[in-house]
Amino acid sequence: MIPMKLNENFQKLQSSYLFSTIAKKVAVYQAAHPQADIIRLGIGDVTRPLPPAVIRAMHQAADEMARAESFQGYPPEYGQDFLLEKIREYDFAAYGVSLEADEIFVSDGAKSDTGNIGDIFDVDNIVAVCDPIYPVYVDTNIMAGRSGDLMENGRWSNFVYLPCTAENHFLPELPKTHADLIYLCFPNNPTGMAIDFDGLKAWVDYANREGSVILYDAAYEAYITQENIPHSIYQIDGAKSCAIEFRSYSKTAGFTGVRCAYTVVPKELKRNGVSLNSLWARRQATKFNGVSYITQRAAEATYSEEGRQEVRDIISYYQKNASVITQGLRSAGFQTWGGVNSPYIWMQTPGGLTSWAFFDQLLERAQVVGTPGSGFGPAGEGYFRLTAFGSAARTAEALERIATAF
Repeated sequence: MIPMKLNENFQKLQSSYLFSTIAKKVAVYQAAHPQADIIRLGIGDVTRPLPPAVIRAMHQAADEMARAESFQGYPPEYGQDFLLEKIREYDFAAYGVSLEADEIFVSDGAKSDTGNIGDIFDVDNIVAVCDPIYPVYVDTNIMAGRSGDLMENGRWSNFVYLPCTAENHFLPELPKTHADLIYLCFPNNPTGMAIDFDGLKAWVDYANREGSVILYDAAYEAYITQENIPHSIYQIDGAKSCAIEFRSYSKTAGFTGVRCAYTVVPKELKRNGVSLNSLWARRQATKFNGVSYITQRAAEATYSEEGRQEVRDIISYYQKNASVITQGLRSAGFQTWGGVNSPYIWMQTPGGLTSWAFFDQLLERAQVVGTPGSGFGPAGEGYFRLTAFGSAARTAEALERIATAF
């Protein structure tokens, strides 16, 4: 018998996804301490209910699906016109950015799209990643065969790393060597830091000069509070010829359990004379059947007058939590970053503890769960991420426990 061949790149991955490891460790602790009241400020999952306008739209859409005259079958592969128009108007035109409807591709999640976008690029392209970084960007490129080998320092031999440290305010510096694909996420996950117009312009200029493509994850743009922070990379001159942008309804309207997002691929973006817009359109038409009608009506409702206010209220709720976490940690003597334009707070572990050692102590002493910074890359060692997505009462209680425990 001739053995079949598998994708050996999958065997290079860590045995489990970061948040799966956290879940297992918490489960073990809970089993050993069944009476423990654990507060979870780790995974970036929301807790507030869906906005009432969204619920009404979903009910109405479900009723339409029950009638022959309004029943909807396969959705358009790239998104319903009613949703695409709202995206163009509120997410981009409002910031002076003009897009055509067929430059927007509605999908089931930014995580899916940031992982799948690699399908349209050759395996030999050089990938640049921030460190620390959202693990999906790294893992999906490992799966595709772009990573090379894991080195002793915890980095992959074929990646260009862009260290984000306290010294550079957790903002990546331009690479000193060429990179074909550059993953940027602002406001950033996990550090919570945002980039200003001048900083992002430097990246756009680099990409156009080098012929690179920026993969820009803007999933948290709705949390921006400061005026000098761009909401879209396309607010920067020249970005349409070098950048793909990813957006999500998960952390804004609470769609983590509903699943809806979109990716923008401008027609101006070409490499080797080939339109990346047409490549992504072909990929999506082949591998993706579109987002359900009910879900897209729900997303559309977030742009109604009521929906926009309700979404704003949800974001404000989480922003207040972020402020409580930041103030509470600083009062307890911790050094923190983020939490101003982001629902994430990045903190330095106390006493030189490793990220996982602090995770264990936090769980044992305070019964609070966060995310070890080392899970986001080698430069995350010695740091820790907390999220603002819990309830206000539980968030306040968690900070009281932390202050008492440390």
